Amino acid sequence: MVSHRTVGRLSLYRRLLNGLAGQGTRNVYSHQLAAMAGATPAQVRRDLMAVGYMGSSTHGYDVSELTKSIGNFLDDQTGQAAALFGIGNLGRAILSYFTGRRPNLSIVAAFDVDENKIGRVIHGCRCYSVEELETVARENDIRLGILAVPAAAAQNVAENMVRAGFRGILNFAPAPLKVPAGVYVEDIDMTMSLEKVAYFARQGARLQAAEIVEQENSRVLETAKGDQQ
Repeated sequence: MVSHRTVGRLSLYRRLLNGLAGQGTRNVYSHQLAAMAGATPAQVRRDLMAVGYMGSSTHGYDVSELTKSIGNFLDDQTGQAAALFGIGNLGRAILSYFTGRRPNLSIVAAFDVDENKIGRVIHGCRCYSVEELETVARENDIRLGILAVPAAAAQNVAENMVRAGFRGILNFAPAPLKVPAGVYVEDIDMTMSLEKVAYFARQGARLQAAEIVEQENSRVLETAKGDQQ
């Protein structure tokens, strides 16, 4: 077992390595990967030790082999199925984005309460009624869920997921979930993230303005000193 932060960094490394492979890069050093990932070379080396892959001091890491090693560590090689709950604008965007990106991790079913969506195939995924959850989950061995429902419905849907045997929930609903031990929840709060970005953007603008004022004051002071001389 490794920490959720390590798993997150490994996922990031794989994405960066895929980008390097697309550019024709065959080898990468820990300091290069660290610079791209916003980590330190020592952190990169510790993370990659967890997947059991070692580089060399002369050639660094083989991009293709390292990508495979991370995939073997992160992915279930027999494949894992996931379900989406809520096919509103966000749910449709998730389906469209995720389709085909990870062969070993795919969304195989969607659930909604809207009768106009139930029974339809949307972005290649069939939509079912929530009443069919336990049956569909059992038949497709689904243990992962993506929650994209309104906040008021999130807890109730999560409880239904747990009863159906789900052990992992990616929560896009702006509401904290109460789940039993052994069920992992990853919260994606876009509103909170945007507020953080807006705050630090304002602070950055203020800092830049203060630096400009300081530079202008220094210039005026230097000009005044020159006039006195």
